[in-house]
Amino acid sequence: MASNIIRSCATRTLLFNKASFKPIVTLPAAVNKIQSASIQTSTVRSDIDSAAKYIGAGAATVGVAGAGAGIGTVFGSLVIGYARNPGLKQQLFSYAILGFALSEAMGLFCLMMAFMLLFAF
Repeated sequence: MASNIIRSCATRTLLFNKASFKPIVTLPAAVNKIQSASIQTSTVRSDIDSAAKYIGAGAATVGVAGAGAGIGTVFGSLVIGYARNPGLKQQLFSYAILGFALSEAMGLFCLMMAFMLLFAF
């Protein structure tokens, strides 16, 4: 019974009072130097993170090209519709402005995501 109490107290001391822990076996300085040199991974991780940022930002800006194509389609359709029926000029123009605004908003959302990837993360 007493040995269990001593064992649990020793375990608590090792777990909660790490300053009092002293290693039993000490390694030579050369082995410690080799181990500390082989653990450094911060520069590689930083390179991978920055590469992922740039790839993600480039992929996000592809949507801007789609917005440009959408705007071209909207105004091309406006010209065709006006050429077929000039009497609907005002109604066709209001639909074209609505289509332009929605298409431009998608392009701006893509740019916003690209800038967030580059500068917020």
